[in-house]
Amino acid sequence: MESCRKVTALVLAGKRAGALDPLAARAGVAQKAVVPVGGVPMIERVVQQVAACPDVGAIRIVAHEQGEIAALPTIAALMRAGRLSFVAGHHNLVDSVVAGAEGAAFPVMITTADNCLVTPEGYGEFIAGCRAAQADGAAGLAREEDVKAADPQGQQRFYKFRDGGYSNCNLYWLGSERAVKAAEIWREGGQFVKFPRRIIKAFGLLNLVRFMLGNGTKEKLFTQISRRFGLQLVPVVLSDGHYAIDVDNETTFAVTEKILICRERKEAVAPRVSAAH
Repeated sequence: MESCRKVTALVLAGKRAGALDPLAARAGVAQKAVVPVGGVPMIERVVQQVAACPDVGAIRIVAHEQGEIAALPTIAALMRAGRLSFVAGHHNLVDSVVAGAEGAAFPVMITTADNCLVTPEGYGEFIAGCRAAQADGAAGLAREEDVKAADPQGQQRFYKFRDGGYSNCNLYWLGSERAVKAAEIWREGGQFVKFPRRIIKAFGLLNLVRFMLGNGTKEKLFTQISRRFGLQLVPVVLSDGHYAIDVDNETTFAVTEKILICRERKEAVAPRVSAAH
């Protein structure tokens, strides 16, 4: 049954061509994916959480420089167990996704190496939402009020719709090989809030006007995109605003590290409280 089939997780850990990320330069590493946050490399944190989700089977990491990542203990252990493999990255988001999905067992869930705050429960919630909608493709979103409640500095950009603001969680779904063509939406890197002209290219001028004016619902926008691609593409709204906070710069690095340290302290206290009872 479809609901029992394990999901292949695709973790995007590429790097920009010809430029060392400022966070990587400060940390003295070759790529952003291995920058330590709270003492643990970003991609190791992400893979730990992905691997702990019971809905996820195989894990693929799309990367340009594999050696530095493959040497991390969690990554090495999953490779030895035959659960994790690498795919060579391209200096284009779409080509990296297409390469990562080639030969994979569908459905495929896409996340990123800097998505340090998504938990196994968050991945499970997203997968369940995609399955419930019988989606060919999907994007994970979080409500503006939930993101700001998680941390007011964690995310400053939101897509505005009639029913409120939403932020992208860098979580995507490809329900079948046929859905890979929907990855063309991100041919120029996504980030439609920063670069509205990309909406014109992907969705058309009328949709850009509606998008910028907040004149419509997110469901209507996804319906229009679905018609363009001939696929069932849906938004999946997640319950936790933390999932929309990723590590983009020094500010979000500090926010993410603060949240992780607080979360880990609470987790450390919880067993002691349970034992006392």
